[in-house]
Amino acid sequence: MTHPADGGPVPVRILVCDDHVVVRAGLLALLDSAPGIEVVGEAGTGEEALALAARLTPDVVLMDLQLGAGIDGVETTRRLTAAPATATPQTGSGRVPHVLVLTTYDTDADITRAIEAGATGYLLKAERPEELFAAIHAAARGRTTLSGPVAGRVMANMRSPRPSLTDRERDILAQLATGLGNREIARALFISEATVKTHLRRIYDKLGVDTRAGAVAVAKEQRLLP
Repeated sequence: MTHPADGGPVPVRILVCDDHVVVRAGLLALLDSAPGIEVVGEAGTGEEALALAARLTPDVVLMDLQLGAGIDGVETTRRLTAAPATATPQTGSGRVPHVLVLTTYDTDADITRAIEAGATGYLLKAERPEELFAAIHAAARGRTTLSGPVAGRVMANMRSPRPSLTDRERDILAQLATGLGNREIARALFISEATVKTHLRRIYDKLGVDTRAGAVAVAKEQRLLP
């Protein structure tokens, strides 16, 4: 693709979303030196990223996963990559950008949620600048790029799939890991104690355990906890 005016290549339009101001500033300075990349906007929250993406129509959104208050990077990714037919001013424009996750988190749960939400690639912030630039250009073409450790986890999961837990089961498992009892978990999640017990039985069956301690141990071993 060429620029209509001078025949040069059209730069990849980037929107950066990260809730840390210093990190954003560093990324903007880094990307400013990258050939063929143009930063068109920056956002500190998921909601701001959705609004800017609808207005600026970037090719790629560089997305952090943890965004503080409001919706997280996974939910933002899900809304950004929604089909144009279902897009709204709150969920993005008719043009669907590619989302490249750039984060410090590499747990199986984070990787799975991001990919299921529609992320085109998943990079760790420890990557070299050249790897980031290449991943951005690849994402703009719809090609998947994964950091080495992330790719290793994905392959390992394909060879030995992790138990498939629902979002609610993950919520309960996370509460369980903090040492809360059934009544406290029920209050924290605004559900009944009987519902907690039902979910726990399903969690035990999926993880192949029969105790609370066993469930937490397996969850930590298999990186099922955020």
